[in-house]
Amino acid sequence: MSEAWGIAHAAAGGAGVELRPLETVEDADRINDVIQATWGGQRIDREVVRALAASGNVPWGAFRGDRTIGFVLGWAGIDEDGLHVHSHMLAAVPHHRHRGVGYALKLAQRAQALDQGITVVRWTFDPLVARNAWLNIGKLGAVVDRFERDYYGEMTDDLNAGERSDRFMVRWELEREPGPRSVAAPATEIAVPADLLQLRERDPERARSWRDEVAQAAEAALARREVGLAFDRERSAYLFARPDGGSS
Repeated sequence: MSEAWGIAHAAAGGAGVELRPLETVEDADRINDVIQATWGGQRIDREVVRALAASGNVPWGAFRGDRTIGFVLGWAGIDEDGLHVHSHMLAAVPHHRHRGVGYALKLAQRAQALDQGITVVRWTFDPLVARNAWLNIGKLGAVVDRFERDYYGEMTDDLNAGERSDRFMVRWELEREPGPRSVAAPATEIAVPADLLQLRERDPERARSWRDEVAQAAEAALARREVGLAFDRERSAYLFARPDGGSS
């Protein structure tokens, strides 16, 4: 077992789950159960899961006994920087969040990519979801280097319906040990709501204002060639800085 897989399985043990590949059409049903519990209103075709596995893009599941409580799914992609894994979906069922399940699944994705000679993973996430920011940037050490307003256009699932689908795009360097990065001052701080879902229920107009404010701030920071290097969980804020002077 490689060191990367050892780290992934240790993290899974700490979260009380077991990592297993999801390769069959029946495994697609397991994935869809988690999708329904997480987003509602969407699913992935069974044939797609089978095709991903057959083409070397095996999804991974987090199991507690026979129950699938989370999964990660992606595929090999290429952009101007070369070959990478595009991570499309990561989810854990509601009652098993905040326990390290998502972290363990991302480490499994890392280990599989390194086995295949791939050293970068990319994905998108909603900038306003603080818990995802903490996992992606604070725990894994990914870097926000792109932003696009309404990236997916109108989305119809229960979680995203009615929201402009703004997305950060991150780059995760896999040969670097997973973990937070240090940021040297001065840094640009971009605050986000500590709990977007609660804010949307309590004050939807303020939630929409937050989205516009964060979009404007992110666009300005990236235009200055700053990238998102850290997430301050206590202040619920991203820290953007020039990568040549701010990363560890």
